[in-house]
Amino acid sequence: MHVVVPFDAREPKTRLSPVLDPGERREFARVMLHSVCSTVEATGHEPTVLATADPDIEWPVRVDDRSLSDAVNAMLAERDDPVAVVMADLALATPAALERVFAADGEVVLVAGRGGGTNVALARHPDFRVDYHGVSIRDHRERAAAIGVNPTLVDSFRLSTDVDEPADLAEVLLHGQGEPTAWLRDHAVEVAVSDGRVTVQRNE
Repeated sequence: MHVVVPFDAREPKTRLSPVLDPGERREFARVMLHSVCSTVEATGHEPTVLATADPDIEWPVRVDDRSLSDAVNAMLAERDDPVAVVMADLALATPAALERVFAADGEVVLVAGRGGGTNVALARHPDFRVDYHGVSIRDHRERAAAIGVNPTLVDSFRLSTDVDEPADLAEVLLHGQGEPTAWLRDHAVEVAVSDGRVTVQRNE
């Protein structure tokens, strides 16, 4: 199985701007990428980072500045073996959580992200292609059905939690134990409550 980790190396995580400045966002995105790649490696697979620019990381890198869907589909089209696509911002991912997905039966295995995204997709069927625009988990179920596949859906809190908004950082602080959690604490990001909702603040 080939494991692909897409990564925006140019201007990542712009929606975290209320909490992190541009340099911090780039650094934190790289910390999450390193954490995800290390987690993939702990399952016995070597990740390939599919990046918009070279992130200068220790794992193999393929640079492709096309849209996420086009870049991933190009890799799916050229591979004969199964391909798993694991997003680079899964700060709570653990080897055990990923192994559940990799071991799941089915020609297409999906893990939904919160808000309608798709955080992990495992394609064993040669005709499956991704579409990450819009409500991608719905679109991926439809794409699987179009090639005669009933997709396997894996429910995982750790893999459904991706980091896009400031409130997502609270989940990392509350439930994480790895590099992303340590980075946030080192940069004085802490859990806070605003209008009855859990979010984060800088304690500086």
